[in-house]
Amino acid sequence: MPERIALHVNGRHVEVDRGSTVLAALAVAGVAICRRSVQGEPRGALCGIGVCFECRVTIDGVAHRRSCQILCREAMEVRTDG
Repeated sequence: MPERIALHVNGRHVEVDRGSTVLAALAVAGVAICRRSVQGEPRGALCGIGVCFECRVTIDGVAHRRSCQILCREAMEVRTDG
């Protein structure tokens, strides 16, 4: 059985398998909107491989991180502006 780790998505406690991406944690948390465009339109993951940059979130205070490219760490703080 995979080891589980805990993190926070928009202040909500989430548990995922070690090795999961932040994008997977967003899905577990029920978050579909990662960010808003400069016009305020909702944006979510499109390609899932780091090419489109639509899945950008703030991780541990660092903005514009691609959630599909970053693995979850214990106690990570993830924020979306969706």
